Amino acid sequence: MRAALLHAVGDDTLDIRDDLTLAPMGPEDVRIRMRATGVCHSDLSVLTGVLPASLPVVPGHEGAGEVVEVGEHVTSVRPGDHVIVNWTPACGRCDSCVRGQPYLCSTFLTDSFTNARFRFDGGTPAYGMVGCGTWAEEIVVPWQGAIKIDPDVPFEVAALIGCSVTTGMGAVLNTAKVRPGSTVAVIGCGGVGLSVIMGARLSGATTILAVDPLTAKHEAAVRAGATDVCTPDRLAEVTAALTGGRGFDYAFEVVGTSTAITSAWRAARRGGDVIVVGAGAADDMFSVSAFDLLFQGKNLLSSLYGEADVRRDFPRYVRLWKAGKLDVEALISARIKLTDLNEAVAALRAGSALRQVVVMD
Repeated sequence: MRAALLHAVGDDTLDIRDDLTLAPMGPEDVRIRMRATGVCHSDLSVLTGVLPASLPVVPGHEGAGEVVEVGEHVTSVRPGDHVIVNWTPACGRCDSCVRGQPYLCSTFLTDSFTNARFRFDGGTPAYGMVGCGTWAEEIVVPWQGAIKIDPDVPFEVAALIGCSVTTGMGAVLNTAKVRPGSTVAVIGCGGVGLSVIMGARLSGATTILAVDPLTAKHEAAVRAGATDVCTPDRLAEVTAALTGGRGFDYAFEVVGTSTAITSAWRAARRGGDVIVVGAGAADDMFSVSAFDLLFQGKNLLSSLYGEADVRRDFPRYVRLWKAGKLDVEALISARIKLTDLNEAVAALRAGSALRQVVVMD
């Protein structure tokens, strides 16, 4: 089958080849024929080494497809079912799962660094990003990583619900719990940032400021529900104008840098919430004085995968999409082929793309 392979961190191009095969399935595994997969900034972070992965690796973690085969112990799905890939499968047994935080389960994530799901070049092992590797025509995941959906949901929509929508909407609904009438700032207007804006609009926020250095993204932010837009250099000025100098009730960082986190901290009002959504580098340090941390009364929150329980949240976002309240298609800036992934990565590096979606033949 065809897939895109990264041999070494920092490689300029992906190796798009057609000789990959899958490792043998286990009794609790599901084989999925991928039908659509997104090109996410987290994929770029694997290519650059910001996010760790065993090499060589097939990138991709945001996707949807059709079940081809199931292991003998699998009862949750069957061949022919349409599924969204869950890149953080929950084992249901660890402390995080028992506490009701399945998005923190690391059981299968840890396994992904040693369990090579792919083979190429006559048997050389290759890994899947976070155990997925959706930039391939087929993948194998544990049954917890394949969430069944209605067959009338387009695969492109389903794929984006698998990461960008769930991450952004969940940051609003699950982590921040934005209240009606609130003021919100969103720093970063890629696919996840736009999903945050959509979530803030659905939550009844009255002021939603979208912040991005690329003015070309401002129009998309307004379509998603932003009431105001600006570039980062104008953030302080616009914050003062929109909030009377108080700052925003909620400030979302959706970039993954300490600079953006600092901007969100400064934009939030005293006693407001600062929500970190972007995946940053391990050596990129954010700091705030001990005095400010206490006396500003701000709440610094992280939102990993939108604090999702995908069994609850995937169907919820599908229902919102069906009701016309969640315009997932508006996130898609381009539909491409698997063979176009090098060009798609270049567009991602340039920051010009919202969400590019690979539509499989």
